[in-house]
Amino acid sequence: MSQITESDVKTEVAEWIDQNWDPDLNVAQWWQLMADARLSHTMLNEEAGGRGWSRALNHVALSVMADKRVLGPPTGLGMMLAAPTIATHGTDAQIREYIPKILNGQHAWCQLFSEPGAGSDLAGLQCKAEKDGDEWVINGQKVWTSGGKVADMGMLIARTDPDLPKHQGISYFAFNMKQEGVDVRPLTEMTGRALFNEVFITDGKVDNDALIGGKSNGWRVANSTLMFERSHLGSGTVPVPTAIPGSIAGQLDLKVGDVLSSITKGGGGTPAIGPRLFERLSQLAQKLGRDTDPVIRDEMMKLHTLVEVNRLNMIRAKESSDRTGAEGNIGKLMVSELYRQFREVGNMVIGADGMLTSAEVNQGGWIHEVTTFSPAPSIYGGTDQVQRNIIGERVLGLPKEPGHPKQTPFVDLPKN
Repeated sequence: MSQITESDVKTEVAEWIDQNWDPDLNVAQWWQLMADARLSHTMLNEEAGGRGWSRALNHVALSVMADKRVLGPPTGLGMMLAAPTIATHGTDAQIREYIPKILNGQHAWCQLFSEPGAGSDLAGLQCKAEKDGDEWVINGQKVWTSGGKVADMGMLIARTDPDLPKHQGISYFAFNMKQEGVDVRPLTEMTGRALFNEVFITDGKVDNDALIGGKSNGWRVANSTLMFERSHLGSGTVPVPTAIPGSIAGQLDLKVGDVLSSITKGGGGTPAIGPRLFERLSQLAQKLGRDTDPVIRDEMMKLHTLVEVNRLNMIRAKESSDRTGAEGNIGKLMVSELYRQFREVGNMVIGADGMLTSAEVNQGGWIHEVTTFSPAPSIYGGTDQVQRNIIGERVLGLPKEPGHPKQTPFVDLPKN
């Protein structure tokens, strides 16, 4: 069988859209058609409902959808993290149970990892899961939970055996967020939005069948989730309009044509970092007459170089068989730096307007969005410092920071 090419993908996706797109379909119907065609998440293997395509070919498919101006597949942590993690570590029954509802947008997911005392040291988590017959009882608190308010399900890691070393006594669950004892509280950011939440779980229940990867094997499964997250964050995105998945957001019954119209009119939000945003900044600099300022021209070229180096580095990482294992970490560090540099150069371009709010300026309001959002990428998905530690220890072979022996039982470690 010959290898599929970018041209093959472009032709197939374009023909499929021409045959199936109807602006009067509702979101649920459109996403079901997309899932049936295995176009929702083409990087998943065929057994999990995908095509087994590379990230580069997946970007080609999304670019065709963007060019055709149709609604893209469901987004969010279900698609980005839960589906590939379950496809990797789940049983056949778990793949059949959870992944189809992600691919057709019926379920939105959140990530229940970080805790107030376990962020950078994630393995220090204290959320407990205690066995009770055929189910587990969950008690604890999570924080920085993206999309928690609209999530049907959560990727939950909890401590199932405190007598084991801290990395070994953790298990990974597919957790139902729509149950008594789950209290989700939004955390409003300086962007004015509440992407993150804190979650309090009191006597939450989860079936033993929802244990992903086996008891006390959660750290290995969670590391797969984190790897998928860093690879996604560091690989760039194709901006395709979409709706919010899941039963809570209330968008599944909307007509896809109406959703597209509202997105076109509304704009807003934090723009994706990459070559297209640089082109947008370049056009704004020309419009404002700032492109002739030698200092700004110099900084613009530095930013352009950074964008191109990141793009080319990601292409090399995808095509090279000689991988270090740190490609995702490097990509995520680059994204953090790109947000910072777009913030700095963008504010040089708009000048004093940077001291106003986006609503108070006639143009360049997206720079204010980037400015207020820019600290977040260096924190979520593992801080920049954590990424550097991982690269130093796992790739460069540098010694780990001093601490207690790895085999120390969690109950014997000092807390807080």
